[in-house]
Amino acid sequence: MSSMLSVRNVEKSFGGIHAVDGCSLEVEEKTIVGVIGPNGAGKTTLFNMVSGFKKPDCGTIVFKGKDIEDLASFEIARQGLIRTFQISKALTKISVLENMMLAPQFQHGEKIWNVWLRPKEVKVQEEKNRKRAISLLESFELLRLKDEYAGALSGGQKRLLEIARALMSEPEMLLLDEPFSGVNPTLGMRLLKHIKELRDDCKMTFLIIEHDMPMIMELSDFIYVLNKGKVISSGLPEEVRKDERVLDAYLGGI
Repeated sequence: MSSMLSVRNVEKSFGGIHAVDGCSLEVEEKTIVGVIGPNGAGKTTLFNMVSGFKKPDCGTIVFKGKDIEDLASFEIARQGLIRTFQISKALTKISVLENMMLAPQFQHGEKIWNVWLRPKEVKVQEEKNRKRAISLLESFELLRLKDEYAGALSGGQKRLLEIARALMSEPEMLLLDEPFSGVNPTLGMRLLKHIKELRDDCKMTFLIIEHDMPMIMELSDFIYVLNKGKVISSGLPEEVRKDERVLDAYLGGI
């Protein structure tokens, strides 16, 4: 397998605090890579840099062979790298289905003149997007809520909506920030199964931050462990589980 994402010696400081300090990692195509570590380890700051929401102070970030560390977040998304957030970004005052319909990139209807000059193409694309949205909502067991305001959903349902909405963009790689947070165990297991199916059947690649240790150990092909902004361990889940540095820093002997 070839590397889809390569992070090399990136650093990010806020004042005198080194949030990320010389961090490097590789994510191969069609794999699920987990990132774990205690609170304040630099995980979300790393995600923010990879997805273009923060610029690294130094280091390089390469996605599909191209440097992306200087690109804006929307430019990175157009390259096929999409992320979710710890706190749901659902638009609360529109419906669940409308949230989904806003997500696809390069929609013909976004350009006002296409409504008059290319109405058939706009309609065909919109219907295609609607069918995909319905299918995804059904997969995430949100279809019965499609006409509800997104703001009326539970925390776990908002989490599922955000992941389903990210998939509407048809990403090649998806960054998931604590996807199992607030999701009940039953839905969590279905989500785990769905992520594995996306890797196996759709050949998608994932980089995932998660605090639910049983879930991330079950899900990941490879794991990186961060502490104080540095990678202190990496390897297969069973290797990381036994690493004394990891046990000392975070895992507490799971």
